[in-house]
Amino acid sequence: MRLLLVWIINAVSLLAVAHLMPSISVANFTTALAAALVLGLVNTLIRPVLVLLTLPVTLLTLGLFIFVINGLLFWFVGSFISGFVVANFGAGFFGAIIYSIVSWLLSWILLPDRGVR
Repeated sequence: MRLLLVWIINAVSLLAVAHLMPSISVANFTTALAAALVLGLVNTLIRPVLVLLTLPVTLLTLGLFIFVINGLLFWFVGSFISGFVVANFGAGFFGAIIYSIVSWLLSWILLPDRGVR
């Protein structure tokens, strides 16, 4: 149940990013659900490999290169999901940051903390 709620929160976050940034567009909620699913899979499967491969650059930039990786992956998902358009790398970079903030904020508000009992 919690996984389904997180998926919906991420889809709503994508719609919020599309509303806040004119260079990112999402056709409808179904597209947002598909893009949120693919973003989750890409962040689970591909992102750790990229972080490991770019570890020297990440260390040299004191971790800031991870923002570049996130932006590239956001832009990458926008390139092959029909109805989810990310105009360029800059839009992907800032869109990924806004997406993370909105997703975290909605999760913090809507999801109960499992550690407190």
